Amino acid sequence: MAKKQAQPADLKTERDPSPLARLVRYVEDSRAELRKVTWPTLQETRKATLAVLGFVAVMAVILGLVDLGLSTLIKSILS
Repeated sequence: MAKKQAQPADLKTERDPSPLARLVRYVEDSRAELRKVTWPTLQETRKATLAVLGFVAVMAVILGLVDLGLSTLIKSILS
């Protein structure tokens, strides 16, 4: 039994679909993945947002103090 060999044109279409076909496949796959997502509730979103804002505020204070200390140190060294 001899196997039928694929023609070069057949191989090209299997390996390299058109840009439109790739875009359609991408959109379909994206929609399928988004259906699997468990979205957070409004309360969970608020808690996470407050946690992020709190962390940013604390880091701003810490970095501000470090900046103030280093600038005072540099001024005293250069004076």
